[in-house]
Amino acid sequence: MTKYIRHPNTTCIICGKPIYKRKVEIERNKGRVFCSLICYGIGSRKEKPCLECGKLILAGQNKKTCSRACSNKYRSGIKYLVDRPKDKVKHYQSIKLRLIEQRGRKCERCNYSQYEILQVHHKDRNHTNNDFLNLELICPNCHCEEHFLEKSWLKKKLERKER
Repeated sequence: MTKYIRHPNTTCIICGKPIYKRKVEIERNKGRVFCSLICYGIGSRKEKPCLECGKLILAGQNKKTCSRACSNKYRSGIKYLVDRPKDKVKHYQSIKLRLIEQRGRKCERCNYSQYEILQVHHKDRNHTNNDFLNLELICPNCHCEEHFLEKSWLKKKLERKER
């Protein structure tokens, strides 16, 4: 009895090896046929070029560069201290300085006088509303009382025990 040998009717789109695939499979996959799982894995990769050297890297890892060396070269062109429009730290520092100049160097609730640790509190709890009537300069203790006292797990547990 002679052994039946299938003759290749297409080629792998990665390595070019001649292979046999059923006509239905070729149509269903729109001509994207592979000879093995390794070629399928290579064909399924989503890659993008490194911003510095152009070498292909995996796109799903949120990387911009392929190596530490390329990363250092890429970052060397960024001016960190010049024109920082999205720097929230600098923005809130300037707000705090203006509040200290306008309202003094004390907590507005308890008159605590260590101004270095005072914090800016938004009365309506909307961090985008930086209107000076909405802002308050308070110490960390008053700030913690404002935000966490009403939701305290300890307060709830002690109230249950008293009942």
